[in-house]
Amino acid sequence: MPPSLTQAAPAECTPAELGRWGERLAARFLAESGLKVLRRNFRARHGGELDLVCREGKVLVFVEVKTRRSDFHGRPIEAIDEEKRRLLIRGAMEWLRHLHYPDVFYRFDVVEVLAPPGQAPEIQHVPNAFQTTERHYR
Repeated sequence: MPPSLTQAAPAECTPAELGRWGERLAARFLAESGLKVLRRNFRARHGGELDLVCREGKVLVFVEVKTRRSDFHGRPIEAIDEEKRRLLIRGAMEWLRHLHYPDVFYRFDVVEVLAPPGQAPEIQHVPNAFQTTERHYR
């Protein structure tokens, strides 16, 4: 069961455990916001990864979740650099390949989870966080 949207993150956990906790929280948040979560942790065979694959109406939504204890070093979304975007795009193209490249709209969203110790998390959904063009994946 995903954590409650108001439940504090585990006090003692590794960064990987915090990240998995944040992904579960983000999946619940998006589902409660009306998105249908289709898959968690999709990994493309030649590199590329997607934390969440969702659908909002007829739009596929590829979601990157960034979880941090604080924004002392900047907002979590700022950790998504050009290389990370390439990996996200590669994962999305692999997902679309499995569907035989349907003629569908898709976008890349980011969910930021700030989880200060002992406090309720702050969740920020950033729809359409970045764009892609064909040159990124061909």
